[in-house]
Amino acid sequence: MKNLLIFLFVLAAVSGFSTQSYAGLELRGTDSLGVRLIYDSDLDVTWYDHTNSYNTWQNQMDWVSALTVDFGGTIYDDWRLPSTVDGIFSLGYDGTTTAGYNITSSEMGHLFYTGLENKGYCDASANCPQPGWGLTNTGPFLNLRPYTYWSGTEYAADTVFAWSFSNNYGYQGSYNKDYNPYYAVAVRPGDVAVVPEPVSMMLFGIGAVLLVALRIVIRRRG
Repeated sequence: MKNLLIFLFVLAAVSGFSTQSYAGLELRGTDSLGVRLIYDSDLDVTWYDHTNSYNTWQNQMDWVSALTVDFGGTIYDDWRLPSTVDGIFSLGYDGTTTAGYNITSSEMGHLFYTGLENKGYCDASANCPQPGWGLTNTGPFLNLRPYTYWSGTEYAADTVFAWSFSNNYGYQGSYNKDYNPYYAVAVRPGDVAVVPEPVSMMLFGIGAVLLVALRIVIRRRG
């Protein structure tokens, strides 16, 4: 019985190491198509781990508005493209401007720099290229690519343009919505109900077995 308890304890500990979060990014499970849903507790949004093929801004807006996700029997249809803080185009390197590098005020920028702790092509002092730049860490994402992604935010000063973010260079800019086909990722507000994964279910089972085993030991000693 003692050896059994030791084995179960070790198994539970090892299994627990397989669940990991990345700076506020928590894997919630997969939908009916096997696509991951990842909760970002910093932004209080849920990312849909699918990169939609490159297209114009309007086509990507149409795609995300029609997206429905079956997650554990619950249907989520309130998806959108990531948002950006709009303003007059101003290029910079220290993250305080509307365009350039090291900007974390946009959802894609926050994910790239803060959530995944990647480095842009240029550092905050305009040293380019800086060592280790690029999408070197994708955390719990399986389908995040080093491409340029559209934001759902138009450039108000000239709505022919919309904001975008490069997951390769860590660069934020505004581009023509019709002439620049970029990729897209979906996000929705808030969290989603957690779908039990095999590891979680196994841990629950181990806990139940441990409880029964402890009761048996207590009875025998009593």
